Amino acid sequence: MNTSNPAFRDMDKVVAEQRGGRPTAGTPSSEYLQQLYSRPSNPPPLSGVRYMTLDDVVVKTAVVLGAAVVAGVLTATLGWGGLLFPALIIGLVLSMVVIFKQSTNPALILGYAVAEGVMLGAITQAFNEVWAGIALQAVVATVGVFAGMLVVYKAGAIKVTPRFTKMLVGAMIGVVLLMLFNLVASLFGANMHLRDGSGLAIIFSLLCIAVAAFSFMLDFDAIDKATKAGVPARAAWYFAFGLMVTLVWLYLEILQFLAYLRQE
Repeated sequence: MNTSNPAFRDMDKVVAEQRGGRPTAGTPSSEYLQQLYSRPSNPPPLSGVRYMTLDDVVVKTAVVLGAAVVAGVLTATLGWGGLLFPALIIGLVLSMVVIFKQSTNPALILGYAVAEGVMLGAITQAFNEVWAGIALQAVVATVGVFAGMLVVYKAGAIKVTPRFTKMLVGAMIGVVLLMLFNLVASLFGANMHLRDGSGLAIIFSLLCIAVAAFSFMLDFDAIDKATKAGVPARAAWYFAFGLMVTLVWLYLEILQFLAYLRQE
């Protein structure tokens, strides 16, 4: 019986000894059971590999967000708005690489964070020039939603069940398809009223904010499960990237929603 589980690695040998060398489905000896009882429940990492902890995710997330914030502040302060589209393309390419390769490369993830920071800085500057103070409101609201969803998850008020996951993923797919449809329609001069500040646009924006907020539940659950499963510490970079993606989406939706309210 070949298995990576140390508790069962020698089971065939033990069973054979119980029956005089003949393999059978007998009961392990008392000596073997005592050995199992004496073993630590969580064996130390093999080959020098360190397991991921919650602190690893917190630190890596702080580093990634810090890089994005610095890039965003510099972009807004120095007037680098012209870098919006190059940063958008670079961020999209890097995000696809990280997602499809499930990369934990810090350089790729930090590069994505910087690109997103430049993009957000340029967009924020443009919005803030039209509606003074809207950037600070969006930042505070984003932090508040993130903290609120973390409290909800820790309190167990909403359970991340398979049904909840399927419903949320379905909602995310539906929202993305609507966004793409609206984009394609706008290229041909059609107005689907999803991003024009109308009542339908406000409702759609609230829907996007809700889906983005509840997406944090999936992020928190994935981090919790990975920590308990004992994944390598390097995986914390990937989870920090995931949180960054959700935060960027949430911030942009809140910024857009506040702009709609200012237009009223």
